[in-house]
Amino acid sequence: MRTPSLLVTASALLSALAVVVSGCGGGKGEGDGAPGSGAVRHGGTLTMLAASDVDYLDTGRSYSTQGVMVGLASQRPLYRYAPDDLAKPLPDMAAAAPVVSGDGRVVTVKLRRGVRFSPPVNREVTSRDVAYAFERLFSANVAGPYPSYFRALEGAPTTPTKGVRPLSGISTPDAHTIVFRLQTQTAPTFVGALVLIATAPVPAEYAKPFDARTPSTYTDHVVATGPYMVRNDAQGRVVGYQPGKSIDLVRNPRWSRKTDSRPARLDRIRIRTNATDTTISARQVIAGKDMVLDAPAPAPILKLVSRAGGAAVSARINVGGYRFLPLNTRLRPFDDINVRKAVLAAFDREAVRRARGGVTTGPLATHFLPPGIAGFEEAGGLKGPDVDFLRAPGGDPALAAAYLRKAGFADGRYHGDEKFLLVAGNSDQDKNIAEVVQDQLGRLGFQTRLKFVPGDALFTNWCSVPAKKVLTCAGSIAWLKDFSDPEPMLRPVFDGSAITPVNNTNYSQLDDPKINAAMEAAATTTGPTRARAWGAIDRMILNDAPAIPVQWDVATLVRSKDVAGVPSKYFVSWDLSYTGLR
Repeated sequence: MRTPSLLVTASALLSALAVVVSGCGGGKGEGDGAPGSGAVRHGGTLTMLAASDVDYLDTGRSYSTQGVMVGLASQRPLYRYAPDDLAKPLPDMAAAAPVVSGDGRVVTVKLRRGVRFSPPVNREVTSRDVAYAFERLFSANVAGPYPSYFRALEGAPTTPTKGVRPLSGISTPDAHTIVFRLQTQTAPTFVGALVLIATAPVPAEYAKPFDARTPSTYTDHVVATGPYMVRNDAQGRVVGYQPGKSIDLVRNPRWSRKTDSRPARLDRIRIRTNATDTTISARQVIAGKDMVLDAPAPAPILKLVSRAGGAAVSARINVGGYRFLPLNTRLRPFDDINVRKAVLAAFDREAVRRARGGVTTGPLATHFLPPGIAGFEEAGGLKGPDVDFLRAPGGDPALAAAYLRKAGFADGRYHGDEKFLLVAGNSDQDKNIAEVVQDQLGRLGFQTRLKFVPGDALFTNWCSVPAKKVLTCAGSIAWLKDFSDPEPMLRPVFDGSAITPVNNTNYSQLDDPKINAAMEAAATTTGPTRARAWGAIDRMILNDAPAIPVQWDVATLVRSKDVAGVPSKYFVSWDLSYTGLR
C-alpha cells in the first residue's frame, strides 16, 4: 500500500527479511517532528473522524484500508512495516526473519515468546494459533480475500472448503515454530505476503464455534494480540463496535512492551465512522484538539491546510497506489473490448482529478503499476504504453465513436434501454466523482442509475458482490499494495482466479486466460526478470481495457496541532500505534 521513492521487488523483500531485526528498536516514525511542537506524552484519548467503517474486524476477512489500520493497531501479523519504511519488514509476531530453503519451497518462521491474547482468551500465543489463522482463510465460512497469496501451500484447496480444515503444507514442530511447505518455487510472493494482517494468530478453541457459522461471526468476538483491542465484555463480544457509528479502541491488558517495538502511547482511540461530510470533519480536526481525519483531506480543505500552517496540521504521502474505475466485463455490451475502449477513449480523467482537488492530489495514471513499484518503468513509466484510447487526458469523443462503430453501433453511439448500476460512497467527494462518471457515460448513450451507500457497504454489499451486477464503483477505487511488489498491485484485481461470489476483488471480473497464465508464471520470478514480467502484464491488462486508470495518488492527511501524528506509508492513514499527543 504505498511510496513513489520505493522500488522493491519480492526478491529484495526476501533480502530485507533475511536481516534479523531486533524487537526492541522502534526505528523511525516516533513522531512527526513539527518544529517547536513540544514533547510527545504517553496517555490520553485520540478521536479519529472517519467517513466510513471497517469492512470487518476479523483480520482474515478485512481488506479495506480502515480494516488494515485497526487491524495493525490491535493485532500482530508475522511481519509488519515501520510507518515510514516499506523496504524492510520488521518481525512482529515472528521473532526473526524467515528461513527459506535452497529450493525455495520451505519457509520456516520462529515466533516471538511472551505474546498473549486479550481477554477472554488471555493465554500465550503458540504456533498452532498462527496455523489456524492460515487454515481458516480457505474456508467458505470466512470467505477471506487472501487465499491467492497462499494457494501455493501444499494441500491448499482450489475452492473454498466447508468449515476450517487442516493444511498438509503447514506443520508446527514446537509451540514457537511454524513451517510452510510450498508446491511451487513461489517463496518471494509467499514471504512478501507475511506482512498481511491475515497472518495474525487466531485462537482455534475460541474461534472455531464462530467459524462454524456461515458467514463466520468471529468478527463480532475478535480477540487482540496488539497494544489495543476493541472494547469487549466478559464473553468476548466486541461491545465497543457499533457498525456505521463508532469503534472504541482501548488498551489490551495482556500486551507487553517487552515484546513489541511500537510506542503505543495513547490510552484510548475513539473512531467515529459516521463522519460522512469529510469537509466539515477536516475543519473540525484542524481547529480542534486531540483529533485526526482518517483519510486524505478533500479538495476544499487543501487551501485551508496551507493557511492553517501547513506541516503543523498535515502530512503529505506519496501513496504508491492507483485510482481506477472498473468496468464489469460480464455485463453486455461491456463484454465487448471495443465498447470498453470507447469508454476509456471518451473518459475525461482530468475532470475526475478536479473533483478530487486538482493536480495536488497526484498525476494522472497512464496504466496500473504506480511509480515506485517494480515494473512501473517496464510498463511505460509516466508516459505509459502507447495506446490510442488513453492519449487524450480530457477524452477523445471522435475516437470513442470510432470504437463504438467497431462494436456494431453505426452512428458511434450506444443505443439500449438498460439502466446500468453505478455505486459510490456517500461522501461529498465520491458523489462529485460519481456524477462526473454518470455524465461521461451518458454522452456515449449509456443510461445509468446512481446509488450512494456508506463507504464500508460499498465493498461488502455491492462492488465485491458480482451478483449485484454493478457496472462500476463510480467514486473511483483506490487500490493500495498488500506488500511492496507488483504482484499484489495487479493479481487480486485482474486475475480470473480472484473472482469470488463474496469479498471479490476482481471488480471488473476480467478472466483472460493469457493474462491468468502470465501471472501464474510471473509469480515464480525474482529480480529484474520479475519487474519485466509484471510490467508486460500491466501492458496486457491495459490493452484489455477492463478499467479506467485514473490517478496515482498523493495524499494529504490532517490532524489537530497538538497531535504528534505519524502517517503510515503502508495504509495511508495515521498509524495509531505510533501517534501520540503533545
